[in-house]
Amino acid sequence: MFGLIPFFRSTIGKKVLMAVSGLFLFAFCVEHVTGALLFLKGPEAINGYGRLLHYSAELIWFFRAGLIVSAVVHVTFATLLYFQELAARPVGYRDRRYLRASYAARTMKYSGPFLLAFVIFHLAHLTWGYNVVPGPFIPGDIHANMLNGFRTGWVALVYMGAVSLLGLHLLHGAHSMFESLGLRHRRVESLLFGFARVAAVAIAVGLALAPAAVFFRIIGG
Repeated sequence: MFGLIPFFRSTIGKKVLMAVSGLFLFAFCVEHVTGALLFLKGPEAINGYGRLLHYSAELIWFFRAGLIVSAVVHVTFATLLYFQELAARPVGYRDRRYLRASYAARTMKYSGPFLLAFVIFHLAHLTWGYNVVPGPFIPGDIHANMLNGFRTGWVALVYMGAVSLLGLHLLHGAHSMFESLGLRHRRVESLLFGFARVAAVAIAVGLALAPAAVFFRIIGG
């Protein structure tokens, strides 16, 4: 056990922990898309889904604890790696040229904090019921809370913008995850990167559909 501490203090160890925690967060995003799409089917579908999730208080807190730990690990080691990079090169490049780094990769250190702020806003809006959006909060009625919130233009735009940023984050994050876990190989690199692209786009589009449908008056008039 204690023999693993030097490994996790190394750069490779930090990246492995980021990859494992990122895998759990990625799985949560997939599950979240499933729930968000039920909004399009109407109140019974998504509210029934919500009741199912809360069927066992012990089970939901088990998953919440796993999610919280994964988020803390992911953010902590991402921050440590960022400052480690700064310490290794305190003076930036005079002529910065990006060869293979994608836009998604270059914006990872910016998208992470914005997404963390959005998650807090999202929880305040739809879980905690804080007065962060103009629409009223109705306990237990997920459909009404989403509808009431997304009817306000800026709220819908914040959600659509945030999930687009999430797609960019996942695009690079999923690809890096394969590499950190030693699953990247030149023979399957295109396949893995293709999977990362499809998954990132599918999650972003799936999460954007509900606020977009309300914003463009497809649902709720």
